[in-house]
Amino acid sequence: MQKHADFAEFTLIEPSADVSTARHGWRAKCLQRLIRLDLPVPPTVALPCDSVRAIAAGQMPDTGKLMALFGSDSLVSIRPSPENPAWGGPGTVLNVGMNAERHAALTETHGAEAADALYLRFVQAFALHVARLDPDMFSAPPGHGALQAALAAYEAETDEPFPQDSARQLAEVLRSMARAWEGTTARLLRAAKGAPTEAALGLVVQGMVQAIGPGLSGSGTIQFVDGVTGAPQITGRFRGQEQGPRADGSISEETLYLVADPRGPALEDVAPELFAELLRHGRACRERLREEMQIEFALENGAIKVIDAVRVQRSSRAAVRIAVAMANDGIISREDALLRVEPRALSDLLHFQVDPRQPRDKVGRGIAASPGAATGKIVFTAAAAQASAARDEPCILVRRETAPEDIRGMHASVAVLTERGGMTSHAAVIARGLGLPAIVGASDIRLNGRERTLTGPDGRVFREGDTLTVDGTTGEVLAGSPAMLEPALDDGFRTLLRWADNVRDIGIRANADTPDDARTARMFEAEGIGLCRTEHMFFDEDRLTVMREMIFADTGEDRRVALERLLPMQRADFIALFDIMAGLPVCIRLFDPPLHEFLPHDREGMRELAEALDRPLSEVTRRVEALTEFNPMLGMRGVRLGITVPEIYDMQTRAIFEATVEASRRGAAVVPEIMIPLVSAKREVEIVKTRTDAVAAAVRNETGADFDYRLGVMVETPRAALRAGEIAQHSAFLSFGTNDLTQMTYGLSRDDAGRFMGSYVSQGVYREDPFHMLDEDGVGELLLIGAKRGRETRPDLTVSICGEHGGNPESISFCRAAGFDYVSCSPYRVPVARLAAAHFALLDRARPQNTAGNRR
Repeated sequence: MQKHADFAEFTLIEPSADVSTARHGWRAKCLQRLIRLDLPVPPTVALPCDSVRAIAAGQMPDTGKLMALFGSDSLVSIRPSPENPAWGGPGTVLNVGMNAERHAALTETHGAEAADALYLRFVQAFALHVARLDPDMFSAPPGHGALQAALAAYEAETDEPFPQDSARQLAEVLRSMARAWEGTTARLLRAAKGAPTEAALGLVVQGMVQAIGPGLSGSGTIQFVDGVTGAPQITGRFRGQEQGPRADGSISEETLYLVADPRGPALEDVAPELFAELLRHGRACRERLREEMQIEFALENGAIKVIDAVRVQRSSRAAVRIAVAMANDGIISREDALLRVEPRALSDLLHFQVDPRQPRDKVGRGIAASPGAATGKIVFTAAAAQASAARDEPCILVRRETAPEDIRGMHASVAVLTERGGMTSHAAVIARGLGLPAIVGASDIRLNGRERTLTGPDGRVFREGDTLTVDGTTGEVLAGSPAMLEPALDDGFRTLLRWADNVRDIGIRANADTPDDARTARMFEAEGIGLCRTEHMFFDEDRLTVMREMIFADTGEDRRVALERLLPMQRADFIALFDIMAGLPVCIRLFDPPLHEFLPHDREGMRELAEALDRPLSEVTRRVEALTEFNPMLGMRGVRLGITVPEIYDMQTRAIFEATVEASRRGAAVVPEIMIPLVSAKREVEIVKTRTDAVAAAVRNETGADFDYRLGVMVETPRAALRAGEIAQHSAFLSFGTNDLTQMTYGLSRDDAGRFMGSYVSQGVYREDPFHMLDEDGVGELLLIGAKRGRETRPDLTVSICGEHGGNPESISFCRAAGFDYVSCSPYRVPVARLAAAHFALLDRARPQNTAGNRR
């Protein structure tokens, strides 16, 4: 005997009914809002989540009483209503209550064909989704004898006739949907969409609108903005169905355009008054629900019924345009508009994107390391990329992994694809800085450098010169040239970021190594340069030769002679940066990488170097081998190189100070910030500071100009964070380089960890890839310790981060709470950081009781 629940089983949705998203789900609440707007919604009943759980456990509501709310001869539909629409749910079941008696009545009023089609669709849905019968037995299209065959097949498979009692039908459908929601497969799918483990389901029972009749009838959807661009545009569909005057009562079907269109008839032409009513409903939703909605509607003999309304699905560019437009129209506030746009979504607006409406021929997949999409001919060497660029042919640089000598090839390419690497690998970091789409760690493709081929997981082989597309937003490698959407740096984008700047309370700088990077940073309104990696200036061909001469010099004097040739080049670089930034702060990191990165590693390269230096090949080979280290990233690099080969830092600081004098004479006064990399001891700072002060004094004497500068430390070692109190005695600022700090804290190689990181995250060893998402518990604690101890020594100490984490919204939240002065990130991540900072400021204002940690 059927058990009945003893609580409030269901609620008729009326304007004053007690309906909430938490108890009844998003669809039930949305329908109540539509009813409150006086939209013509059919009678609707909401089953709360508690009732659905009880149904799954075998406690059924009084379905006879429920069906009575709709009338004795009504049909109903059942739709899922979880708390969040993104969580999905079981499929909608239509025409519940259909039986032989109603079939006969519909045959009289709507014709045999219409009645048969409605009954058949219900029998098929019931057989598949409720009785769980073989789909092959219930897939026949409507036609002569199809209904009778389906009814007979149901009886043969279940040993009983198709149920005729509408209350029983409803009970079976409700039980099936409730249990489907609780199933293992459904739980896994919800978890993949971010739903909590115990996410609940509500259900909505709604009176059916039979969109078939003697007058204008049919069903459709309408929305008032384009979901891809966000531009005002009426889109949707309407499928008209009309019972014809023919003796057999057959149905004629016609798909109409919504608005007047030369390609065919439109609802606007056929029924202008109904079309105008739909426009009014759309305006009401926009103005009073404060959202752009897609309306599902049905027409029955010329009368409109609104079945449902959902938030318009939208791309990132559409989200920005819609939010700004609604704020400008006074429907929402500027603060609300800011919060409606996900910060990471802005990355999609800065680059070309593959049009989501187009098919995708996927070749392989990797880590989406730098957003945007680009199409080009694949090349396998930096030299081939440069040659392709010289021919004005867009190319994609494909490498097993990139090295510093590949930078020129990356500059010449429109995208980068590597077989190895992670989010902070060389290819990923440089590509983000250049604004190039990049995929790294594409381990399902195989590269053959000798034959210059790329083989996809499906066996397809692509050779040098073949065309591929790199989608750095999704991490997919595509064959051919799919249609693209252009960047959307329009008025809406700029307006939203201006609003963000008005509310954020942490500075946003850019990592910029070249004048082009600096111009990009200014375009995105960065508040200065937080990290200029000077070593990237040495890889141009004319400078690389001089750099190698310096490396091969036998004495300090010989090194100085070679470096004097680099001095004017560095000075010109810094003048350009200072001019572009026009008085904004510029933080220049002194030389960091190990010297071996500037030397060739293959025999052919060594032979060419021997010729260039006019030295024996054996000598070149010995010197290269002598500079080789087992673990160069923990060897003689950074400040260690600056102390043991001090001529390098002397040349760089002189170039900085001479550029400061020149740029200050031409424009705003410049106060350069000089950053010492890889510090681990106070004495290192003292030694570099002493030499830097001496160079500054010499330049002041030579030029007769006075200037200031700020000396600081890049905190990349755990020891520097722990000893920040004594290091701060000689430092005006501490900037945490979280890439290397994460690497050293974890004991992980940021270039190789991608090989196993996916397995570690999937098994819960790490919650996230620590190179992609700042580890607040471990690395974050070092940041807090370093900032606290540094400021205890020097209260006016400027504290920031300049690693790749600086552009992550989660990292910005952490830095705000810790009282950091600014974050610095790749130029193309500056807009994301500006909006994320505004989000956190607004959320803090909305929670005044939440004191934000150590914020100053």
